Amino acid sequence: MATFDEAWAAAEPIPGWLTRDQARVLWDAACRLPPGGRIVEIGSHQGRSTVVLGHAARDLGLRLTAIDPFVDGRLFGGEPTRGKFEKNLAVAGLTDVVELVVDYSTRLRPRWSERFDLLYVDGKHDYWTFTDDLRWSEHLADGGEIVVHDCFSSIGVTSGVLVRVLPGRRYTYLDRAGSLARFRLRRPGARDRLRIVGELPWFLRNVAIKVLLRLRLYPVARAVGHSGRYDPY
Repeated sequence: MATFDEAWAAAEPIPGWLTRDQARVLWDAACRLPPGGRIVEIGSHQGRSTVVLGHAARDLGLRLTAIDPFVDGRLFGGEPTRGKFEKNLAVAGLTDVVELVVDYSTRLRPRWSERFDLLYVDGKHDYWTFTDDLRWSEHLADGGEIVVHDCFSSIGVTSGVLVRVLPGRRYTYLDRAGSLARFRLRRPGARDRLRIVGELPWFLRNVAIKVLLRLRLYPVARAVGHSGRYDPY
């Protein structure tokens, strides 16, 4: 059986924004699934997270479905990104492990009917897409985990959490690694809701850093603890 270190060694060279600590969260979540369990990943890009989940799926007898429309454009990559994704899976030896569905998650969801055990959401980060992606949890096993990237970092995703999760009765916030947040499909209590509120200062800091980066005020961003010219993830 592959170790996490081996899975990360295969994934790390792939371009993407998933950090090692975040990859470990995905790995551990997959390792908690029962044999024969299923993972659904929304948003795969070049496959960094897919390779991590794929290694766990291969060794634990899990099924992994990766959903990505590979939209054309500078920000999304389109068909060239799909080619890189498929090449990265082949190099990792995971072609026969990962089922790729090339479609919009919002268009596929109404047609989806199969149960699964773990949901990883890293698709389009606007409010409307993210809140629609949360509806995939209708097919999630009771108590199943939902892992969300760019939570408390992206304005669209965080807005979705504040509107749909904070006052809702379906999702309990657990914890985060950077901007990768874990939720469980169960009714939250007051303390669970307060944990979400407690992340708002960190979210506001991230928004401020993004503004500084857009204004190219890199020294100011460094002064508040952010190194590099990429958004906080």
